[in-house]
Amino acid sequence: MPYSNLPDHAFWKLCRADPAFRQSDLYAPKVSLEPGMRVATAGSCFAQNIGRYIRASTLHLVDMEPAPTTMPVDVATCYGYGLFSARYGNVYTTRQLRQLLEDAETAHVRDCAVWTDGDRIFDGLRPNTEPDGYGCVEELAAHRRDHLHRVRALFDETDVFVFTLGLTEAWADRDSGTIFPTAPGVVAGRFDRARQRFVNLGMADTLEDLDAAIRLMRRYRPGLKILLTVSPVPLTATASGVHILRATTYSKAVLRAVVEEVAAGDPDIDYFPSYEIITGAPFRSAFYAENLRSVTQEGVSSVMSVFFSAHPALGHAPEPALPQVGVAEPAEGTDETVCEEALLEAFARS
Repeated sequence: MPYSNLPDHAFWKLCRADPAFRQSDLYAPKVSLEPGMRVATAGSCFAQNIGRYIRASTLHLVDMEPAPTTMPVDVATCYGYGLFSARYGNVYTTRQLRQLLEDAETAHVRDCAVWTDGDRIFDGLRPNTEPDGYGCVEELAAHRRDHLHRVRALFDETDVFVFTLGLTEAWADRDSGTIFPTAPGVVAGRFDRARQRFVNLGMADTLEDLDAAIRLMRRYRPGLKILLTVSPVPLTATASGVHILRATTYSKAVLRAVVEEVAAGDPDIDYFPSYEIITGAPFRSAFYAENLRSVTQEGVSSVMSVFFSAHPALGHAPEPALPQVGVAEPAEGTDETVCEEALLEAFARS
């Protein structure tokens, strides 16, 4: 029988017999990490936690846009420094990642992403990184081109790229198809239904965009290794018209299926199951705060413990020097300050 010689973790009953549901067996890396390897990160809000642990570990976290040395940490965070390997802010969808990489190749500044709010100008593709905006379009364009140059250069310095997929829902410019990290009017700019439209990227689109992004990255950096994860944080709100639980389930199902398919077809692309560790039925929502959305410190610690245990050359999971982002301590999450999607909570009727 083909099931006779399978390992214990292949059987639900045997996993159930273990108090931790054999959590340590969830991740058997294809891509081995060694001390000193250069790792870059991007993705949704939850991915910011991965970067903090990598920064504190024996790995080298690539940071192409470090904060000025005299800038206080809390100010630097508000301006998007130190959250990821460049100041792109949260990259929620595979379409957004593909778009960023395409723009980095040509230093393209998209006119539709130049948002005006009073007498200030905002970059609609990373509205949280300059909370006070710019004084003029020329200043914005200069900053944007410098940022894109650094994104392109990032891959010259990177051995492993970690990307956390967060959403399938997004808002796009009707004419160009440009995807924004949040709807105009949430952080900056003004929403205009005649100019922006809601999109919900399905399996085919998500897979196509991720494949295209990977091809671009490997054109910049042949041999690049890629680690994919899926954020366990549910949607804050949905514009799809269906129940938030249904919308969340659909979005995460699409992302989870896509990363499995992509990872299965490439020996240098791996999947890390942070999503399963937090959301799995055997763990009974123990890693969520009272709002059933924010992940607790215990949850993040469990995720990173599994990750580092699977890479023994790196040693034990470190203690990050900075507090985690999007983590509940002890009840409600704090991701509102660095997560555009979480700001949608403010639009709910009380």
